[in-house]
Amino acid sequence: MKMNRLTTMIMIAMVLGVIVGYACHTLAGGPEQAKAIAGYFGILTDIFLRLIKMIIAPLVFATLVAGLAGMGDSKTVGRIGAKALGWFVAASLVSLSLGLLFANLLQPGSNLGVPLPEVGAAVGLKTSALNLKDFITHVFPKNIFEAMAANEILQILVFAVFFGLALGHLHNQTARSLVCTMEEVVHVMLKVTDYVMRFAPIGVFGAVAGIITTQGLGMLAVFGKLLLSFYVALAVLWLALIVAGYFVLGKDVFRLLKLVRSPMLLGFSTASSESAYPKLMEQLEKFGVRDRITGFVLPLGYSFNLDGSMLYCAFAALFIAQAYGIDMSLTAQITMLLVLMISSKGVAGVPRSSLVVVAAVLPMFGLPEAGLLLILGIDHFLDMGRTATNVLGNAIATAAVAKWENGVDKVPAELAEADEALPVADEALAPATT
Repeated sequence: MKMNRLTTMIMIAMVLGVIVGYACHTLAGGPEQAKAIAGYFGILTDIFLRLIKMIIAPLVFATLVAGLAGMGDSKTVGRIGAKALGWFVAASLVSLSLGLLFANLLQPGSNLGVPLPEVGAAVGLKTSALNLKDFITHVFPKNIFEAMAANEILQILVFAVFFGLALGHLHNQTARSLVCTMEEVVHVMLKVTDYVMRFAPIGVFGAVAGIITTQGLGMLAVFGKLLLSFYVALAVLWLALIVAGYFVLGKDVFRLLKLVRSPMLLGFSTASSESAYPKLMEQLEKFGVRDRITGFVLPLGYSFNLDGSMLYCAFAALFIAQAYGIDMSLTAQITMLLVLMISSKGVAGVPRSSLVVVAAVLPMFGLPEAGLLLILGIDHFLDMGRTATNVLGNAIATAAVAKWENGVDKVPAELAEADEALPVADEALAPATT
């Protein structure tokens, strides 16, 4: 199977990051020195993530407005949104259920051979993001420029829906010119994305080298059972998502998997969903998903369709219960599943949001919040897996909704397999023929 240049470079960067990070961890005189060295590697990652954040707001806004203006009416938007949310809810329930199932089957927290923290120990995570009232209010922007400056995807989406629908209902020449301008902005931002992605291997190297420098490889051995159990559960979730995609997309789901491996690998190596967003949008375009659907469904998915994070929340909560020897009844576990289903939707965009959700839910079921201290040391490695899964889940969800809307066009193989973004969409895509 041919592997594109970016994927190859990212994999090389990951291997080099492990080697260099292990060497630095071994040669460092102690934790403080290792942390100082890791800080220098962090510069590379921070620069790359800043470049990514630089392009997300204009890319999301331009794509949404151009797509919504082309839809023509609010009924189309409502129909697509309903289909997308239906998929998201079903995928979230499956993810949470698999997390509970495999945590009970594999018992990763039983007989844990490390000292447990004090029950009253503080974790230091803010859980206010769980407040449903504040979340609903926060969705609606009070200042679009403030929302774009903070990369508040949901707030940008709300404003873009109003702006795009209003633009679509105006039929004068000025409005048409503005729509054309927004479409050109999308193409420009995709080209900017191409330039930014060339720095991805450097950012990946810095992220991997930094975490290995501070944590070392020994941490992986201590928590090997937890890591192995979690990744087994993720593998089953991947299989479930691919099967669901197959029922909608047919054999094209395998073509989609081939296209999204670069953004998945990028998300895995940086443990950042934001880093994969622009590349995922570009690869969905190469799959043939029309911009108007990608621009609407994908940002929505980044807030409501975090399949890997859903599985992690259920898995981590039961792991902590097992580590403390606390038995949870089936009724309590199902109740916790429903609570996680609702509460997790209120923390989109919060750093380490899955940890925030778990920290907020644990006290509701008599579980010590300090149990999170058990997994904080290896959370980065868990985050890598759940981030890659989030990318896969959103790719399949977007493609499935596009298929239901007859919004998948035929893309020539030579263009789809190229490293560069597609040329102007109207020239690159030809309607599918039967």
